[in-house]
Amino acid sequence: MSREWCHLCHELVDALQPIAAEYGWEIEVIDVDQHPELEARWDELVPVLLHGEHELCHYHLDEAAVRAYCNGFPLESRA
Repeated sequence: MSREWCHLCHELVDALQPIAAEYGWEIEVIDVDQHPELEARWDELVPVLLHGEHELCHYHLDEAAVRAYCNGFPLESRA
């Protein structure tokens, strides 16, 4: 979850880019201000990194937590 005007949001996405490339992910950025139901739920925690409904971190990228979470799942090869 992100906001267009949020510098922490942009920093989190920038920090996530190398990890996403390493794991072969696509990053989907959702602007909470465009979705009232998401804004009501996540407002003060933005930026928030989610996998489905599971919160991985908020405000700043917690690389260790993201890697630990992702290493718990078998990933499909893109080859």
